[in-house]
Amino acid sequence: LNIEFRQCCDCRASVVAALFSVSVLPPFTHQAALCFTSLSHIHTCELPNKNCPRMFSTQSGFSSLCLLVIFSASVLCLQTVVTSGLDGGMPVESGSSAAARQAKQKRKSHSLSIRRTNSTEQDRSGLQRDMVEGQDSKLPLSLRSNLLDLFSQIEREFENLYIENLELRREIETLNDRLTAEGQTFEGADLAKGALKTKASHSTSQLSQKLKTTYKASTSKIVSSFKATTSRAVCQLVREYVGHRDGIWDLSITRTQPMVLGTASADHSAMLWSIETGKCLLKYMGHQGSVNSIKFHPTEQMALTASGDQTAHIWRYMVQLPTPQPVADISQTPCEDDVDFSDKDEADCEVEGPNDCPSIRVATTTLRSHQGVVIAADWLVGGKQVVTASWDRAANLYDVETSELVHSLTGHDQELTHCCTHPTQRLVVTSSRDTTFRLWDFRDPSIHSVNVFQGHTDTVTSAVFTVGDNVVSGSDDRTVKVWDLKNMRSPIATIRTDSAVNRISVSVNQKIIALPHDNRQVRLFDMSGVRLARLPRSNRQGHRRMVCCSSWCEENSTCNLFTCGFDRQAIGWNINIPVLLQEK
Repeated sequence: LNIEFRQCCDCRASVVAALFSVSVLPPFTHQAALCFTSLSHIHTCELPNKNCPRMFSTQSGFSSLCLLVIFSASVLCLQTVVTSGLDGGMPVESGSSAAARQAKQKRKSHSLSIRRTNSTEQDRSGLQRDMVEGQDSKLPLSLRSNLLDLFSQIEREFENLYIENLELRREIETLNDRLTAEGQTFEGADLAKGALKTKASHSTSQLSQKLKTTYKASTSKIVSSFKATTSRAVCQLVREYVGHRDGIWDLSITRTQPMVLGTASADHSAMLWSIETGKCLLKYMGHQGSVNSIKFHPTEQMALTASGDQTAHIWRYMVQLPTPQPVADISQTPCEDDVDFSDKDEADCEVEGPNDCPSIRVATTTLRSHQGVVIAADWLVGGKQVVTASWDRAANLYDVETSELVHSLTGHDQELTHCCTHPTQRLVVTSSRDTTFRLWDFRDPSIHSVNVFQGHTDTVTSAVFTVGDNVVSGSDDRTVKVWDLKNMRSPIATIRTDSAVNRISVSVNQKIIALPHDNRQVRLFDMSGVRLARLPRSNRQGHRRMVCCSSWCEENSTCNLFTCGFDRQAIGWNINIPVLLQEK
């Protein structure tokens, strides 16, 4: 067995190559020697070297190393037996043939260097010296001994890694047992024990991905799930509003009584829903394209919708609320920050729209002048003017009574994505794909100032006002920034997330930011950027597709947060954020 230092032909790192010398082995082991040479690629400097394309896994490498040691020991034993037989342990041939064999063996004795040892010599030198001296090599004896010690260290290192792996598995099982005892379920629990219940339709790849996620979870997250918290955010799914035939882009709640929920869908319709019962009260079908936005008049029963047919419609509605039904008994679920029961997408099902829902097909006012999709629209304070945002890179200001275009707000370099108005002042903020959002000031009729906010690196999906002097912007760059209108040079807070952020909303009283994500999650943050909670999502509740929009309604005692997404449903939540938790 020749053990040499060589250089890896792929990663150029120093490696130890264990090569069998063909001259030592019988002819029938020549192919075996080549096979073992290709497997004995073991790094010594970096173990393992993941950058080397030929580096094999820890388990297979350890198996190959053991196979090398066993095979070399077998060769040594075979040679020892042959030598012992030549010295008298085996039958000796008679005549000249025996003498010739003995002479040939003496000529090879200086190269093989195989010594016969008695019991006293074995006690003194040991098995390691026998293996070193029983090989034909040009390496010094001390160097070969060091190499054998090195292989022993490698074996011990693999053994330590294996033991550490077993200990980590036992720790995870212990944590899962504790979670099960507390009535919680942790993602990636031991599937064999049934701590995590999954559907039979889960594929093998999805299960393996769950296991990978478990072992990659940081220790801080695991430990944080066991911390006893005296005050925790409680998020309860109250009602689901199902009836649209395509994804829901936007939703809003009326500002006057009766209080209803409005949704805008890609199925060319907008619907009004009873918040308490989840029943459809009215369906608007006047648009010829996707309905991208819906907003309600501040004092009258009028709705403003923006559509992909390049128009915005104002239409009046009259609804009668049905008798409230008792809310289903849904146990309150703490808002889990790190629990996700399932990533399984539910199969798309055809949802039949409400058959007994009255409909409106004609708008009271139609606003035209855009040359592209109208992506959003909103009422200015007072309700006498509206602003629209379009993919033609412009925002238009209209007079509601005359339907005339008052101002065309240009300046964005790419398509607009959203627009929002201040609740008490004549201010408008527009967001765009050009990574900026702009503040338009109409408080002075003679001066229409504009300020540009540059803080994102990707599309700004929405920018909304708060009751105070703040603007909160969300972007596809996975960040949310809080800005002060008095100092617009840099944001006062930045929230970094793991997914693109869509149309956000800020609660009026508690000033909690609701972030809908592309990855089907909804997270809650305060204005300083501290995460308060994450809405529960599993294969039984929550959104199953991208969440497009969120909207607060703190006046309603049943549902104070609404979300909608491309799973064709809107969801009403009851969120309870203790004051103590917000102060943290």
